[in-house]
Amino acid sequence: MTVQVLLVDDDAAVRDALAQTLELADYAPITAASFVVAKDHITRDFDGVILSDIRMPGRDGFYLLAHTRKVDADLPVILLTGEGDIPMAVQAMREGAFGFLEKPCAPSDLLSVLERALKSRALVLENRRLRKLVESGDPASRMLFGTSDLADGLRARVRLVAPLETEVLVTGAPGTGISKVAEVIHLSSLRSKAAFVKRAASDLRPKALAEAIKEAEGGSLFLDEITHLPAASQLALLEALEAGSAARLIAGSNRDLAAAVEAGALNADLYYRIEVMPVRIPSVGERPEDIPVLFRHYVAQAAEQAGLTPPEVGPDHMAALMAQDWPGNARSLMSAAMRFVLGMPEDAAQAADQGLAEQMARVERSLLIAALGRQNGHASAAAQALQLPRKTFYDKLKRYGIRAEDYRR
Repeated sequence: MTVQVLLVDDDAAVRDALAQTLELADYAPITAASFVVAKDHITRDFDGVILSDIRMPGRDGFYLLAHTRKVDADLPVILLTGEGDIPMAVQAMREGAFGFLEKPCAPSDLLSVLERALKSRALVLENRRLRKLVESGDPASRMLFGTSDLADGLRARVRLVAPLETEVLVTGAPGTGISKVAEVIHLSSLRSKAAFVKRAASDLRPKALAEAIKEAEGGSLFLDEITHLPAASQLALLEALEAGSAARLIAGSNRDLAAAVEAGALNADLYYRIEVMPVRIPSVGERPEDIPVLFRHYVAQAAEQAGLTPPEVGPDHMAALMAQDWPGNARSLMSAAMRFVLGMPEDAAQAADQGLAEQMARVERSLLIAALGRQNGHASAAAQALQLPRKTFYDKLKRYGIRAEDYRR
C-alpha cells in the first residue's frame, strides 16, 4: 500500500509533531511550510495523499484543495484546523475534501483517515494503470506480468516475433504459462482478428490435425507439447508447413526438444523448422522479485472469481512466499492465491514455520538462480551482478546444489 503523505502546515512545531506521528506509523511524510513549496508534489502521478492545515498565510488550505481538484480530482486531501469551525468543515467536504480533522487530533483518528485515503488512492492508480494497458492495445503488457529484467525480456521477445509470419516455438518449465504466451503472440500479430485454435498435440492423428489447420486458417494454431504429436502427424504437419499452411503454427513444449530429437520422439526436420523463432519463458525461481506482482494479480483474480473482497497481502506473508521454490511456477502461485483468498494459506504458513535461517537460505538460493537466469547461465557475470567475489559465489552454488549450465539458453 502507498505510504507517502504530503504534509502542509506553516506552524513548524505542529508540522514536526505530525511528521513524527506519521513516521512512527511507518508513513513517509513529505513536509512543506506553504502551498508554494507543496505544489510541485501535487501531480496526477503522486501516489500518496495530502494532509494540509486550512489557515495558512497566502494560499490557504481551501486554495490548495481547489488546486488539487483541478490537477487530479481523485487525489485525497485531508484538511486540518484548530478553529473547531463546523461550517468550515461542511464547506471543506462540499468542495471535495476527503476528510476533515480538528487540531489537535488523536493519532488514532488521524491514522484511520489516512489509511482509508491511501487505500482509495492506491485503488485509483491501479485502475488507471490497468485502463492504460487496455487502451494501449499491447497484449504483452496486459497479459504478461512482472517487473524484473527477465519479464521485460519476455515481453520484448513476444513483441519481436509476433508480427513475423514464421513458426514460433514457446518453451518453459511446467506451469510457466506456455499456452498463455502463445495466445499473447497471436493477439500481438497481424492475425489477431482471426481464430486462435489450441490443441493438445497427443490427440491429433493426421485427419484431426488437418481439421485443426483448416479451423485456424488465417489465424494461429497452437499445438501443446509438440513432442507428443504422433509420428505420422509430425510428417503431415511438416508437409503442410512446407506447402505454405494458411494457419500460423505456434508450438509449445516443456521438454528438451534437442533430446527429444535424439530419442526419436520428435522429427528432426520438424524441429529445425519450428525452432527458428524460439521464445523461452523464465521460471518463477529465476525471477523471485516478480513473486509479489504475480501473487497480488492472482489474488485479485481469485477474489473476483470467488465473489470476495481481495484480502491484503502482508509483508510477512509475502516474505514467506518469496522463500519458497515454486517448482510449479505460475500455476502453483495461482493455486496458492486461491487458497489465500479462501482463508487457507498453508503454503506460506509452512514456510514461515521453518525458522529464519532456513527461510533466508531459500531466498538466497532464489536470488542466485535469478542472477544466473538474467546472465544466461554465466557464473562470473552473475557473481559480478550480485557484487560477490567469484569464490564466494561458486561456494554458494555448491552449497545449494545449483549448476550454472542449467540456466544457459
